[in-house]
Amino acid sequence: MNQEDLEKKWLLETLEETEAKAFHSLEDADFYENIVKDAAAFKAADFSETPDFASFKKTRMPQAAPTPVRSLWRGRFLRIASVFVILFGLYYLFLLNNGTDIATGMAEKTEITLPDGSIASLNAGSSLAFNENDWDTERSVTLTGEAYFDVEKGSKFDVVTENGTVSVLGTEFNVRLREGILEVRCYEGSVRVQRGAVTEILQVGDNVQLTGTKAVLGNHTATTPEWTQNKSVFERTKATVVFAEMERQFGVSIDHDAIDSEMRFTGGFDHNNLETALKAVTLPLELEYEILKPDMVRLSTRE
Repeated sequence: MNQEDLEKKWLLETLEETEAKAFHSLEDADFYENIVKDAAAFKAADFSETPDFASFKKTRMPQAAPTPVRSLWRGRFLRIASVFVILFGLYYLFLLNNGTDIATGMAEKTEITLPDGSIASLNAGSSLAFNENDWDTERSVTLTGEAYFDVEKGSKFDVVTENGTVSVLGTEFNVRLREGILEVRCYEGSVRVQRGAVTEILQVGDNVQLTGTKAVLGNHTATTPEWTQNKSVFERTKATVVFAEMERQFGVSIDHDAIDSEMRFTGGFDHNNLETALKAVTLPLELEYEILKPDMVRLSTRE
């Protein structure tokens, strides 16, 4: 008996013992039985039940003897529906929801080429998200942390952060969102920074810090962000912010509870050696450090 005949007799529950063994040896036997189990749990208000199907058979196929059946059409419908759901899910996953998320961990940096050839360099402890499918109509990325952008000329390019949006047409700029402060530096072209009613236009050499509704403008002379050269530079920055950046660059935990949280630091450190970096920051601040283990440092005031 061929497979189709076995399936029909199984649906009609008329399999003999030897035929039942042959049916259960079929590759699709488990699939059919699971479908029936799922169908038994499925309750639809207007679904045609067995008596209706039996009546249909009696009307259209009088030669078949009345027999209690499991709906062949239900099984086929559920199998087709299952395939459709799977295909739709794959279509949504790969075509409609084609989002890209990139994140860097502690002591890690990376460079991403965006769909139009623009370059985004991510600093440590940062993340970037964008949608490739929408890129031709909307060049937009969502940023947490810090990134340096070299944007190809074209339509408006937006960098969206929780503290404001940076918009350009084609330029080089750095966006940094740390400790609730949004800082933007322009290295080429012009940049528009907007948060609520506050809007600032930056030219080459300009930078701005946005804290709440307050904007503080400044200038810089660098041609690229220092962090892309493995250096971190600060100007009258809270020491706690400086040490948080050191934690990101070296993947360590720094206990600074014993120091004044309002202490300010101007200077910088290299990302190549932890102890050298600690000396560069603690000496000007008259602090002492102790490396408790490779990933833990304790700070204290100098006695």
